[in-house]
Amino acid sequence: MKLTSRLQAIRKVLKENADPQVLTSAKKFFKEDIKIYGVSSTAAQKIGKETFKLIKDSPKEDIWELCEALWKSGYNEEACLACTFSDAMATQFVPDDFKVFEHWVKDYVSNWASCDTLCNHTVGTFVEMYPTYIPEIQKWAKSKNRWMRRASAVTFIIPARKGLFLNNIFEIADSLLLDTDDLVQKGYGWMLKAASEAYCESVFQYVMSKKAVMPRTALRYAIEKMPADKKAMAMKK
Repeated sequence: MKLTSRLQAIRKVLKENADPQVLTSAKKFFKEDIKIYGVSSTAAQKIGKETFKLIKDSPKEDIWELCEALWKSGYNEEACLACTFSDAMATQFVPDDFKVFEHWVKDYVSNWASCDTLCNHTVGTFVEMYPTYIPEIQKWAKSKNRWMRRASAVTFIIPARKGLFLNNIFEIADSLLLDTDDLVQKGYGWMLKAASEAYCESVFQYVMSKKAVMPRTALRYAIEKMPADKKAMAMKK
């Protein structure tokens, strides 16, 4: 099926699954203006998985072209489908795909949901496969684009839970430490929380060394899964 026909088919299914209540309630979760059909995340994921069965044997270039068109639309649900497709292609990732993923983050991500969906899975998986690209991710932490800064942290959520890249995680936290954007603060706090699942003491010591300047939003996220006594010590002024 040609790109235009595939897009039309996908958009028809999304419109058929739109729920007015979801449309109304979803907008409460975002500070930004967002484009949505009103499809629940569960339904969107199911549509993505069912659609991928139809395209999985297509050349990767064709799937990337489809993902590009979905991202370009600006609709949250279409971004969700693009993330489902790219994540499902993980076994075919090659180093050059970094340019594609960075482009999507830089040019299309416009809210925390699309940022996290893309980076937790597609970009996080890529980094596990090709850790030599970590310095490129670390550059995102210096970007003027708030979503690239958040992306630099949330890319490491799943690797952090596996006990990977702890030193790099601390370096990114250092870069984002004084960021005034609450969604960036929540992003790197979440990254530290994920790292604490494997390295509780190391993350605790890091938090304690930075607590005088770390925004309380980031701090609360970072210590969320720590024992009560450590939480109390970290929160004590």
